[in-house]
Parts: sequence; C-alpha cells; structure tokens
Amino acid sequence: MTATAPAAEATVRKSSPGAARRPRRRTGRIRRVGLPYLLLLPALLLELLVHLVPMVIGIVMSFKELTQFYIRDWSTAPWAGLGNYSVSVDFDAPVGQALLHSFLVTVAFTVLSVGLCWLIGTAAAVFMQDTFRGRGLLRALFLVPYALPVYAAVITWVFMFQHDNGLVNHVLHDQLGLTDKPSFWLIGDNSFVALLTVSVWKGWPFAFLIVMAGLQNIPRELYEAAALDGAGMVQQLRRITLPSLRPVNQVLVLVLFLWTFNDFNTPYVLFGKSAPEAADLISVHIYQASFVTWNFGAGSAMSVLLLLFLLVVTAVYLALTSRGRRTAS
Repeated sequence: MTATAPAAEATVRKSSPGAARRPRRRTGRIRRVGLPYLLLLPALLLELLVHLVPMVIGIVMSFKELTQFYIRDWSTAPWAGLGNYSVSVDFDAPVGQALLHSFLVTVAFTVLSVGLCWLIGTAAAVFMQDTFRGRGLLRALFLVPYALPVYAAVITWVFMFQHDNGLVNHVLHDQLGLTDKPSFWLIGDNSFVALLTVSVWKGWPFAFLIVMAGLQNIPRELYEAAALDGAGMVQQLRRITLPSLRPVNQVLVLVLFLWTFNDFNTPYVLFGKSAPEAADLISVHIYQASFVTWNFGAGSAMSVLLLLFLLVVTAVYLALTSRGRRTAS
C-alpha cells in the first residue's frame, strides 16, 4: 500500500498538463529575452574590437614617451606620467601655443559650419514643404553632396580652388571681376574660407534631410488654423515650425557639432599632411604631432584631451536641453 502511493502520485504529476507546460514556458521566455542580446553580441564584440580597444591603448600610450625609437615594441617605451599632458597644456611653450591656436581655429570653424549647415538645411526643408513641379528632382539634387564619397567630393574642390586654372578664380576674377587678381585658396588666410565652404557644401544636405523628416510630423492643420487667424509665413515659422522642430534640432546640432569638430578627412584631402595655419584644425594637428613628428605619446595625450573636451561639452549640452524640455513641458 505504501509503496504504490508515491508511484501513483508520480503518475498523476506526469499526466497533468500544467506540470509539462511550466518548463516549456520558462524556456520560451528565456529564449525571447535572450535572443535580442544574442543577436547584438557580434556587433558589441566588433564595437569593442574597433573602438574601445584602440581607445584604451591610446590612453595608455598617452602616459608613455613613445617616439619613433619604440615603434617596434611600444610597450617598452619609458613611462612619462602626466608629462605629455603638461606639455600639451603649457600655453607658454611652443607646443601648447600651437595646440591652443588649433583649438581656437577648430572652435570658430565648427560654430560657423554648424550654424550655416543648420540655417541652409532648415531653409531648404521649409521651402521644399510646398508642392510644385520638379520638387522630387530638386530634393535628389540637394542630397548629392551628402551622397558623394568624401574623397571624390573634396578632390573636386581642390581642382576648383586651383590658383591658375580653377573654376572659383575663373568665376570671381575673370567673369565677375570681384577680385583684383586670382586668389590663393589652399594657402594663407583664404584657406579657412575654402575649408568652411567645402564643409558647409558637404554637410548642409544632412541637416536638410533631418529637418525635412521632422517637418513631416507637424500637422498641416496647425498651419491652416494659423493662416485663418491671420498669421503670416514668418509668424508660422516662429510659432509653429521652430518650436515643433526643437527636439529634432537638439539632436541635429549635437551630431553636426561632433562630426565637424572631429572632421579629419576634409582638411586632409584639401590641404594634405600640413594644413595652413589659418585652417589648422585640431584633428590634423594631432595627426601631425603623431605621424609627422613621430611623437605618439604627445599625440595620444592631445587625443585624450580632445575626448574629454567633447565629453564635457556633450554632457553640458544634454543637461541644458533636457532641462529646457522639462521647463517647456
């Protein structure tokens, strides 16, 4: 009697459907929860390999006296501590003065480039909201500078900025007569204008694309109601368009700022390894400190300082924008 009772209970448990469903439900739940992370694992490993590992190595290199004599085995380079950082921020010494000048040039270039890209992109997006013949073709033409490869686009501008046979001097000097003589655009003070022109030409279609996508979320009824109340185009832009685009513009300005401040391809293709003093962006300056003078320790220290600056600016910007959103809500 006592021996058959547990066997009977086990038989009942095996035959009950609830006991069999619980492990299956748990297994299915684990699969549903763990599958997204499993799919993200290759991308996370690739991100770790491509970005985080070189970043950590660069930080370690910034604390070493790494020159061309230790390239074969950089781990044997002597430990410099904070020496590379102190030299980089010593603005009374030539290295610090050059880095400060490059930083100020980069700040001025970034502010002008981001501002012009946003202004032109927003104006073009607002203009393209109206329906007219050829709007689709015009949209496609606006996106051509953004779609072109960087090297192909910038090298075309290099030929256009040539002193003797460039298109820019041909139009400004030969046809319009706006200058007394052909200008040098790739050297001297005009190099800043040339760099800014190429950056804006290449970057404003991205702002146009983002703002145009944001405009699609604004109900047309708001504009119709504002027009019935007597609001003009300028008032509609101030009261409806710009406030509605505030979240989009906050992200757009941050992305443009980070891209422009770190831009290396444009000045490198435009000027080569040694950029003119007027267009000495900090990205090219760090490249010259690392690969031209072969002082990889100092170049790594400058890169870490640039990273810290961008992190601080990004954190302050996000804090201010989030506070503004809470105040508006």
